[in-house]
Amino acid sequence: MKVLVADDAGLFRRVIADVLASLPGVEVVGSAANGKIALQRIRDLKPDLMTLDIDMPEMDGLAVLDALRKSGEPKVEVIVVSAPSQRGGDLTMRALEKGAFDFITKPDTADAQEGREALLRELAPRVRAVAHRLEVRGILRGSFSAARSEVSAAAERVQKDASVKDTSIEGIAKRMQRLSSPTKPEMVLIGVSTGGPVALAELLPAIPGDIGLPILIVQHMPPIFTKSLANSLATKCAVRVREAIHGESPEPNTVYIAPGGRQMRVGSDADNRQILEMTDDPPENNCRPAVDYLFRSAASRYPGRSMAIILTGMGSDGTLGLRLLKRHGCFVIAQDEASCVVYGMPKAAAEAGVVDEILPLKSIASRITAFVKGGKA
Repeated sequence: MKVLVADDAGLFRRVIADVLASLPGVEVVGSAANGKIALQRIRDLKPDLMTLDIDMPEMDGLAVLDALRKSGEPKVEVIVVSAPSQRGGDLTMRALEKGAFDFITKPDTADAQEGREALLRELAPRVRAVAHRLEVRGILRGSFSAARSEVSAAAERVQKDASVKDTSIEGIAKRMQRLSSPTKPEMVLIGVSTGGPVALAELLPAIPGDIGLPILIVQHMPPIFTKSLANSLATKCAVRVREAIHGESPEPNTVYIAPGGRQMRVGSDADNRQILEMTDDPPENNCRPAVDYLFRSAASRYPGRSMAIILTGMGSDGTLGLRLLKRHGCFVIAQDEASCVVYGMPKAAAEAGVVDEILPLKSIASRITAFVKGGKA
């Protein structure tokens, strides 16, 4: 994978280039100190991936993304590099809306080694995700025709063997659907990671303002950024959208996003009223907030009273929590592979057999609405 590094700070360019070069299969082909140079480097070097600083002189990262959308150049995936601040969070939301693949924050440490390790932890899984996306794109273009032929032949052999049990993701989902409960839920739970801001910006505006229950979301994000996400979504949706606050009682027709850096769970107060609790409990699946943490609390405190949605994201966060929710008949929807930025979390849940339906992103809002209004169709 050919990678271009765009950042106006010379030292940081060298550091991030060194970290990227240490990853297997990665070649850093160039760097740029501002947006104008970055666009020229893209034309000359044809990179597969670019790390893009938002704040740069002459042409900032947002302008670069705009130019890339308008150009006829081959598509380059972009990982935005942002400052860990409210302004950085706001700009990052805009960058994701303009087509950036994902983002990382600049290390908030004076120790050089700690900074390198933090960058490696953030970049390594995202680079792997981009590599997978490029491979899939190549297959769709036909550049991996031999591999595709082998897969097709294997599929034909399976279809001819009538004794083979259907173990495909779709087959598992169909079997789980027969076990699901038709009970109308009292809350909607959503777990999402890489690609989440864009997915939520398509999903939530399609939810009617009178949906009649609260929607609780865990989006893997650092502190500050979840507030920017909530503010951005609030301008697009009929339902109210806000960052969740410890101790508040969730209201109908309101979306609550778990604050970055904290865990969110559903609980109850002294009067047995449902409340949201933010804690500093340890990360799970290397995430805080974690999807499993929220899902597990709903399964324990309010069994059989929710439906769950698992959207695009790396890893398998949410699958264990869905196992617990399914024991009480929770209805579960997973986003399909074609509409995911990264088909990790939905795939893990589907393969574990804890998904009732696998749908494209554009169909999920109407399915949620239909289920909430009238139970399982």
